[in-house]
Amino acid sequence: MMLSLAILISWQFADAQGRAVSGKVSDAGGNPLPGVSVTVKGTAQGAISDAAGKFSVQAANNATLVFSYIGYKAQEVKVGSQNNINVALEEDAAALSEVIVVGYGSQKKSQTTGAISQVSAKQITEMPITNLGQALQGRTAGVDVSQSGSKPGSTPKILIRGRRSFNAGNDPLYVVDGIPLSAGYEDMNPSDIQSIEVLKDATATAIYGARGANGVVLVTTKRGAVKGKTVVTFDTYGGVSKPLDKIQLFNGAEFAEYVREAYRATNNYKDANGNPVPTGVADAAADAKVAVLGGDPAVAAGLAAGRNTNYQDLILHNGIMQNHSLGVQGGNDKTQFYISGGFFQDKGISDGLDYTRMSLRANIDHNINSWLKVGLSSYTMYSIRNGENLNPYQFTINQNPLGRPYDDNGNIIFSQTNDALLTNPLAEIVPGAQVDNTKKYRIFNSLYTEFKIIEGLKYRINFGPDFTLSRSGRFIGAATNARKYGDPTASASNNFGFNWTLENVVTYNKTFAQKHNLGVTLLQSIQRDNFERYSTDVQGIPAETQQFYNLGNASAVLAVGSFLSEWTINSYMARINYDFNDKYLLTATMRRDGSSRFGENTKYGNFPGIALGWNISNEAFMKQIPWLDLLKLRAGWGKVGNQGVAPYQTQGLLSRTVYAWGNTAAYGYRPNTIGNPDLKWETSATANIGLDFSFLRGKIQGSLELYETNTTDLLLSDQLPGSIGFSAVTRNVGQTRNKGIELGFTTVNVNTAGGFKWTTDFTFTKNKEEIVSLYNGKVDDLGNRWFIGQPLNSYYDYKKVGIWQLNEKEEAAKFYPGDKANPLGAGVGQVKVQDTNGDGAITAADRVLLGSDIPNFSAGFTTRFSYKGFDLSAFLFGRFGNMIVSGFHQNNNALAGRYQQIKVDYWTPNNPTNEFPRPFSTQEFPQYNTTLIYFDGTFVKLRNINFGYTFPQSVAKKLGMESLRLFSSIQQPKIWSEYRSKYNGIDPEATITSAGNGTTNVGAGVTPATSVTTVGLNIRF
Repeated sequence: MMLSLAILISWQFADAQGRAVSGKVSDAGGNPLPGVSVTVKGTAQGAISDAAGKFSVQAANNATLVFSYIGYKAQEVKVGSQNNINVALEEDAAALSEVIVVGYGSQKKSQTTGAISQVSAKQITEMPITNLGQALQGRTAGVDVSQSGSKPGSTPKILIRGRRSFNAGNDPLYVVDGIPLSAGYEDMNPSDIQSIEVLKDATATAIYGARGANGVVLVTTKRGAVKGKTVVTFDTYGGVSKPLDKIQLFNGAEFAEYVREAYRATNNYKDANGNPVPTGVADAAADAKVAVLGGDPAVAAGLAAGRNTNYQDLILHNGIMQNHSLGVQGGNDKTQFYISGGFFQDKGISDGLDYTRMSLRANIDHNINSWLKVGLSSYTMYSIRNGENLNPYQFTINQNPLGRPYDDNGNIIFSQTNDALLTNPLAEIVPGAQVDNTKKYRIFNSLYTEFKIIEGLKYRINFGPDFTLSRSGRFIGAATNARKYGDPTASASNNFGFNWTLENVVTYNKTFAQKHNLGVTLLQSIQRDNFERYSTDVQGIPAETQQFYNLGNASAVLAVGSFLSEWTINSYMARINYDFNDKYLLTATMRRDGSSRFGENTKYGNFPGIALGWNISNEAFMKQIPWLDLLKLRAGWGKVGNQGVAPYQTQGLLSRTVYAWGNTAAYGYRPNTIGNPDLKWETSATANIGLDFSFLRGKIQGSLELYETNTTDLLLSDQLPGSIGFSAVTRNVGQTRNKGIELGFTTVNVNTAGGFKWTTDFTFTKNKEEIVSLYNGKVDDLGNRWFIGQPLNSYYDYKKVGIWQLNEKEEAAKFYPGDKANPLGAGVGQVKVQDTNGDGAITAADRVLLGSDIPNFSAGFTTRFSYKGFDLSAFLFGRFGNMIVSGFHQNNNALAGRYQQIKVDYWTPNNPTNEFPRPFSTQEFPQYNTTLIYFDGTFVKLRNINFGYTFPQSVAKKLGMESLRLFSSIQQPKIWSEYRSKYNGIDPEATITSAGNGTTNVGAGVTPATSVTTVGLNIRF
């Protein structure tokens, strides 16, 4: 096979000989162009023009010369009998000012006035991705994408310019081919995406009004071509995922010593004569008195045998990932089409966790005549996800390593020790023991009809129905930790969603006197959503093979529920775009939204936006600067609304309750919430200043943004005294602010005539998030940990300053007066926290602000190399200065001597560390244990390395293809983080947001970070 590959590659040199051909390259004005790449098509031969624009290259009569230069359109010239070839290259305006989607239309980048970032199809396909969230991470300044773990089917959390709201949601709006999504973006096939535009400031998002309060992600899928032959593409890859690392736990001997130390600390580890056994000494008689060591026959046998059972190794294994996508693209001046089919499967690193997605797409555009056009975008998806609510890995962390997982016959031992709460995690992955299965069907359509009324005036009607049907089934068998041989339980729920959008759009574009360009967009839109859920929970399944498929056979029905939610948005929008001679730009927008979620008098809100732009580079006095391609200054201000509260919040709702009717129990209803008919829109006003630039014919290009967003009338639960019967009411109170800076630029560092090219992309984001006021003005809310001037999620706790040492015995006793069992002295070996107010006691007043999950800044860096068909790219992403809460250290760092836990540097008389306290057998958790869960969340990830080879066209054609590329990719091969290297954490990025105050918990409930190695092909016919 290697010999055949070498022969194929060598064919590219077969036609390298020829005669000298020379000439000169200039621009349209006759000025010489130095640095133009002149290559012989299909070969590695070439040259580069000198300072006078002259070149010389060896080429045969049948050869074709390709002239390419950044900022100019590539040109091909057949050599024939010519010895001298002079070429004038035409400036490529699109290369310097590409067209981007802005919502209800598109504009040249040089004419945009809002903060808009683009991710191209090339960037999307640079690495194997499973969803568009992965395509955005680190590629777009101002967009923060956080992984939610490595479970198959999990999707990243996306925030655009920080959080604005406590309760109204901070997720952006996703718009696919002009139609807003009602459900998540995870159902999309990334192979169908042509480009992604992110609208970040209010002047850009104002056209979407309330729905764009947290930014807008515009997704444009691939469409057919007007000219050219039909193109068939086949993209495929397959690979292996493996745990990047595992949690470091104590081995068998270390665990035994940790348990001994926990009992020494309470003076309960004594030899046969009743004498305390010192640290570092093991005593058989003392071990026999400890229940979790020699006191348990199974553990005693493991201790004697030197057993070390690592259940992580027994649960985790390599996973498999594969993706296949077939697309057909073509058309003519009448009809254009794009049809694709996709299959993606991710089998996780633990049994019972997998995700499969199958999809079909058909995009069709047809010109009926010169004034009437119709089109359809149809996407159908079917997915199966197993294990969304399962995590067998979490059962492996607290297992006694001295226990025995299998008996002599290889059967699983369900209870390996005498501890009633611990069961064998291997029992959780026995086929059929735990089932968590979700099937999802989705049909998302976008239909339009477009009328050309007169020149420049168009009317378009869009209709977007979105159907979602899902069924979730859950079964827990008897031989599991949850049931412990009790009756099996099962549940099933069915969700039905139907969301539709109807839009009437009028656009008018006209150029007056060749310098005045006017664009007007008028919109009327209505969006309606209907969601239903039906669920049943039972206990006592007679045959476990029935799982959740025959709930009627269960011996007991635990719960039956149903739910209906409906809402509607009615909107009107007007936008004016004006530019004078492509120098002075104006965009003005007004949107009026009405939502059924608000009261009769507050349903509608008005959301204006205005932005100005100045293309400085188009001024006459700037034309004398040859190295400047584009310099544009932008400034804008706008307001958008947020309707993100559940429907019916303006009404007083009832809940069922129990009454005593004489001696008979009866059900009734009582008021559950206080309605607020004056509830209105949460509003965000954003001011934005931007600078777009391009130098040296596109060798350096990018943008700089400065912004401030003030969100007022927060939809917040205002606290009430419990004596009135209600704890809270939703009101419009409070204010938040986000300020930040964003920088993104691309550089072409090297581009030689020999075919070597090196480019880099860099993004930088810094966002400051703060609470300005709450219910009572500028007053902190300690209960919710909301502080004026601080981010929405702050960590407020005691501050650990070390561990009390032996030489601090007297001082430690003042702070641990209740510690009577410590033979070394009260408080010695325990957590030492800061006495903030210096009163000699630790009280609630000593708590301080420790940090926040908001990073000081984040950055992404992509570098690409290409040479003679070979390409190499690497992508780095980092988040710096944020604090994380480690769920692993919160739930698996008890230091009580009963359970296995994370391997930490704990205090003993022989190891006077300041990291973690001494184990104590009489404490379920150390005092002030919450101070042990906060860590620096800074990390840098090597997100992806991709290496590929594109075969010469001559080789591809001999194989019946137009092009052929072979590639290999390694995703997330390395993470640099103190949380991992020093404190044995897994992934500082993988977070789960809990309810309430929105605390993000790193590690709890997630599987280890994974690294994925893939090999694939990109084929074009």
